[in-house]
Amino acid sequence: MEAQALAHLLGLPQGKEALRERLGRRGHPDLVPALTAYLRRLQAPPEAFSALGRLARGAVVAGQQAGLLGGPALTFYKAHTALSLAEEVGAAAVFWVASQDHDVEEVRHLHLLLEDELRTLSLPLPPLPAGRIPLDPYRGVLVGFLGPWARDPRVAYALEGGTLSEFSARILLAFLGQRGLLPFDPMAEELSPLFQGALERELSDPLASAQALNREAERIRALGGKPPLRRKPGATNLFLETDARRLLFYEGGVFSDGVRRYSRKELLEILRTDPSRLTPAAGLRPVFQDLALPTAGFVVGPNEFRYVAELSGVYALHGLPMPALFLRLQAVVLEPPAARLLGRYRLDPWAFVEGGEAAFLGAVRGVLEGFREVEEELARLQRQLEALGERAKALEPTLERPFRRFRARIGGEGERLLGKLLRARLDRDAVLLHHLERLKRHLLPLGLPQERVYPFPMYALRHPEALGLLREAPAQGRAVLALG
Repeated sequence: MEAQALAHLLGLPQGKEALRERLGRRGHPDLVPALTAYLRRLQAPPEAFSALGRLARGAVVAGQQAGLLGGPALTFYKAHTALSLAEEVGAAAVFWVASQDHDVEEVRHLHLLLEDELRTLSLPLPPLPAGRIPLDPYRGVLVGFLGPWARDPRVAYALEGGTLSEFSARILLAFLGQRGLLPFDPMAEELSPLFQGALERELSDPLASAQALNREAERIRALGGKPPLRRKPGATNLFLETDARRLLFYEGGVFSDGVRRYSRKELLEILRTDPSRLTPAAGLRPVFQDLALPTAGFVVGPNEFRYVAELSGVYALHGLPMPALFLRLQAVVLEPPAARLLGRYRLDPWAFVEGGEAAFLGAVRGVLEGFREVEEELARLQRQLEALGERAKALEPTLERPFRRFRARIGGEGERLLGKLLRARLDRDAVLLHHLERLKRHLLPLGLPQERVYPFPMYALRHPEALGLLREAPAQGRAVLALG
């Protein structure tokens, strides 16, 4: 079941009307001064400070893990959707830099397309939340990998960040700050105290949100969906950071992280001295986000849409309305080499992103010598089989279905043989093979859609018009950004 169809069945808020209905809700009373102090420390541009005033109207929020050079381009597409929607209703656009996430394998790689080759930098990051990982040990390696780009004022500014999450926040400010984007790092010293009250409430009834999550998961399963979140018996929705970040369990009035046990009093003392050490799990994070921010709209990707759909009970538990949900923009950036190849073969970029090699083979069929003849012979064989089936049906009507299945099998085998023939011919044609591999590097690097691999600043650093094209793109749906 598609995420949006499930959301409709669950009655979750979607669309601009729902967004407007949720404007005007107040966030944390200390939000503006805390966020102002954070932006001052980051030396944010004037447009970001001007956007603070729009928080009184409400916020459209997006978020993503803290990544090198901003992470994959989808980070910028989420931010663009939030900015576009916020501008339309007079609200602020906020980007939640997920600094509490400790899955460093997802953020330690930086992939760039340099001189038409895919190059990768992989940093040996420690298994800590991104907000705890200092940038200093890796700054020199990053500068060397980025080469001349490291001297660009926007990148140089971002490289002054103290942590990986601050590097990400500065990238957002450097490239999107002039549009008024407000980065929000929940582990920042100025912002983490905003969650103290919510964490205290969660500790007072530590299983309630997990149980609400499980109840909603059962409802989704009954409707035919596949809920991605579920809590085991005794599991809370809170992580505790000690030498590692571990999920807390609760039984008999005592908490445990699997290594040692804690009383509620001990956890409250940890919370008092360093509120950033207690952090919400996925089943609670959006709710904490909206306890601090006056969120009216929430921009998500398809996978996030599925887990946010489970959280209506957790929102109700904390006395919050769910925000209006919006799927982010999907985009393909076309640099001139890829655009020329797609034009040569009359191939749609989205067809290649979704079909890869099969789409390319389909587009070049007419180019390959001798292929059309084989294709026509197979089509003639299909027509002969169809005629034979009609004759058999006239002799014995019960043979119609067996002949139809027979023709379908022959047709499927024929298509597979054609694919093998195309691939074999392609392997012997160095030019076509080169074109296919070049398109893969541009549009399907590492076998993934471009937006999940390359950072958008890579395009902005190479093409001055890239940010302008993004700004002109629709808030949602699909876009092709043709550069150069």
